[in-house]
Amino acid sequence: MKIKFWGVRGSIPSPRAGTVRYGGNTTCIEIRTDDNELIILDGGTGIYPLSQTLLKELPVTAHIFITHSHWDHIQGLPFFIPNFIPGNKMRLHGAFDPVSGRGIEQVMDVQLQYSYFPVREAEMKANIEYVSLSPGQTVQAGSATVTATLLNHPVVNLGYRVECNGKSLFFTGDHEPHYNIYSPDDESYAIYQELIEAQERMIFDAMRGVDVLIVDSSYTIEEYPAKKGWGHGTFDSSMRMADMVGAKTLFCTHHEPTRDDDALEREFAKALERHPRREGLADFRLAREGIEIEL
Repeated sequence: MKIKFWGVRGSIPSPRAGTVRYGGNTTCIEIRTDDNELIILDGGTGIYPLSQTLLKELPVTAHIFITHSHWDHIQGLPFFIPNFIPGNKMRLHGAFDPVSGRGIEQVMDVQLQYSYFPVREAEMKANIEYVSLSPGQTVQAGSATVTATLLNHPVVNLGYRVECNGKSLFFTGDHEPHYNIYSPDDESYAIYQELIEAQERMIFDAMRGVDVLIVDSSYTIEEYPAKKGWGHGTFDSSMRMADMVGAKTLFCTHHEPTRDDDALEREFAKALERHPRREGLADFRLAREGIEIEL
C-alpha cells in the first residue's frame, strides 16, 4: 500500500512564499493498494493537482471517502477532472447529515448549483455513485477494507481505517480529543465522563496498531485554550494518542493556515521535546505535500 499527501493545510488554502515547503492546499490523501486501486481521503483543494496526474491512466475508478462536509475537505471535488470524462467512475463515501436529513450526495449537489459553479452534475460525463456510511460500517474499496469511526467535531466527522494485505492506516479528518463539559462537582459530570470514555475506547480501538496514523494537529498547547470546542487537536494530543494506540508512525496534519513553514517546524520541535522518543514508540513527522510512503 502506498500513501501520498496532496493537501495538508486546514481551514483555508494558504498558498504563499511561507508555505512552499509543506504546501498550501487543503486536505487530500491518495492511497494506492498493492493492485494499484485508487482510494482518496477527503476532497480539499489538493484533489485538483492529484486529478491532473490521473489523466495518464484513464479510465479511472476512484473510491473517495469524505470525513465531513466543511469546505476545506470538499471544495476541490467540483474540480476533480475525471468526473468530466466518459468511462470514469467516482464512488463518493461519507456520513449522513442529521441536520439536513441527506446523505453524502448533498456535498456535490450543493456545490454544483449554478449560483456557485458553472457545470451541473447532470453535465458531468463520469459515472458518479454515492454511499452514505454509518459509524462502525466497513466497506470494500477494491482489495482494501475501509471502516468508518465517529470522531469529535462540530459536525459529523468520520475517521477512516484503511487495511490492505496486512498493512493499515487511520485518518482522523478533523478531531478534538474529548473533554468533560461539566465541572467535577456537577451531578452530570460522572455520567458524561462515562460516555466520553466509551467513545474514546471505540476510537482508540479503531486506531490500534496502525502502521500510519494521520491526525488533525492544528494547534499548539498554548493556543488550544482559546480554541477549545472548535473541533481540532494539538501536536501534543496527537502524539499522546499515537503512543496510546501503538501506531508505528504519526503524521501531524491540518496545519494552521496562519502558521508559515518556519513557525510550523518550531512548534513541532517544541512538542517533540515534550514527547521524547525511545525504541518501540511511534515515529513523529509533519505531513508535507508530495510525501510518499510505501508500506
